[in-house]
Amino acid sequence: MSQNPGLLALVGSGEYSPQMQDFETGLLHSASTRGKKNLFLQIPTASSHEGEDKREYWRNRGQEQIDRIKCGGIYLPIHEREDAFNPDFVDAVKGAGLIYFSGGDPHRIADVFKGSPLWDAIIQEWKSGSSLAGCSAGAMAFGGTIMGIRKSSYSEGLNLLPDIEVIPHYDKMLGWLPDRVATFVARIGADTTLVGIDENTALVMDGGWKVSGAGKVHVLRGNMVIDES
Repeated sequence: MSQNPGLLALVGSGEYSPQMQDFETGLLHSASTRGKKNLFLQIPTASSHEGEDKREYWRNRGQEQIDRIKCGGIYLPIHEREDAFNPDFVDAVKGAGLIYFSGGDPHRIADVFKGSPLWDAIIQEWKSGSSLAGCSAGAMAFGGTIMGIRKSSYSEGLNLLPDIEVIPHYDKMLGWLPDRVATFVARIGADTTLVGIDENTALVMDGGWKVSGAGKVHVLRGNMVIDES
């Protein structure tokens, strides 16, 4: 790995929202100090199967944030597995300051990106200084195993963080998550750390782990060290 990788952000909710504008601006600024472009790259794969209206919703929401931040922006239409093998899309990620996976179905992200040239290119950009963020489904997909929040099924993730599993929207889901968490903990490896991330909150790797945003990060299992200063 490069000695100067970019920030890695696991976000509980709030991608492209005014509440998270300063946070996303900070991700771009950090990348610029590592020689990356002031360029915000949207990846909508997690919800792209929900139809053209949903795709347009996320495109517009991201563009509104890009306009507020006053940076460059690209909406990368990675909707199906074959899109992750498109050399034009691989080229598009080069030099981007922020590569952002928005929410939806985390299993879909893993199915589309795993073992693809585009995922390899994204990891290379992150290792060389780009900020890489996943919100909700995006954060879940970065782990070794993806919890089935709405159902009992689970699947392999992209394995960027093989020993960390994420429950997003944690403060919103407290009323009905305990049974799901107990089932999931029984399935994951003994060394895996399970974290719940509140809405409008992020867990950011910048040397060590730090919390940013309105809420908290909850270590539900494991011994993760988080700097909350």
